[in-house]
Amino acid sequence: MQILRLDITGFPQAWLSPEQAAPYYATDSVCWTVGDVCTSLRGGMNSVTGRQSQIDLHPIIAVRGAAQVNLFDAVPSLTNAKLFKRDRYTCAYCGNVHLRGLTRDHIVPTSKGGLDVWQNVASACRGCNALKGSRLLQQAGMELLYTPYVPSVFEGFLLSGRHIRADVHEWLASRVSKTSRWYASTPLLN
Repeated sequence: MQILRLDITGFPQAWLSPEQAAPYYATDSVCWTVGDVCTSLRGGMNSVTGRQSQIDLHPIIAVRGAAQVNLFDAVPSLTNAKLFKRDRYTCAYCGNVHLRGLTRDHIVPTSKGGLDVWQNVASACRGCNALKGSRLLQQAGMELLYTPYVPSVFEGFLLSGRHIRADVHEWLASRVSKTSRWYASTPLLN
């Protein structure tokens, strides 16, 4: 289970395990929460009361203190897993969906000065990536079926989360721009 940590303004900061979230509760650093209690952690016995300590955790917590992620500088880290999710496991050249065997293709190859950034990469099946090689699209006679984009921070957390609870997914998805290709391609949100 993952708990979404926000700054006090509601901006996503990190995914936490329940054990990583507990100290925020124990130090009274949690300002507000979203959702019902999702799990409880039990601790030691209180020598005065004889009762076992317990911390009830919520799926989303906002904590006091300075934000570690700046809203204006935040770009989700680029990984293959996030890239393939962003592109819906669809090859940017043939349009086929591949749950395995996708590769990261640099639209402008790194050998020709292309950067390893969200705007210059797309998911490609092995066959299409091999066909394109280290050539530019025009040289390979290929076209992109969709335009690469930089995911918002909210999309980045959706892309990076594992086993996201439905209520947390809904909370994050409600903050994705309605003009985002991610939003438009998610049937449950339309």
